[in-house]
Amino acid sequence: MITKEIKQKTIEDYAIHDGDTGSPEVQIAILTARIIDLTEHLKIHKKDHASRRGLLQMVGKRSGLLKYLMKNDRARYIEVIGRLGLRK
Repeated sequence: MITKEIKQKTIEDYAIHDGDTGSPEVQIAILTARIIDLTEHLKIHKKDHASRRGLLQMVGKRSGLLKYLMKNDRARYIEVIGRLGLRK
């Protein structure tokens, strides 16, 4: 689980304007941090199928947000995937 400090830092890094917590960039960054954390958890606890289901849901949600961003603003999409290291 990501800590409050990590989440606040992520929001500050990806916010478009002050007080921005809901833009696609922020949501994608937070989901990516949670996905990375949960992936590490699942490497240790291989039979934790409930958490694996949650991971798959998060990946699907992030995918949907990325598709939305790609469709509506290609430049922002390219910037986000570059900063997060997604899509090689």
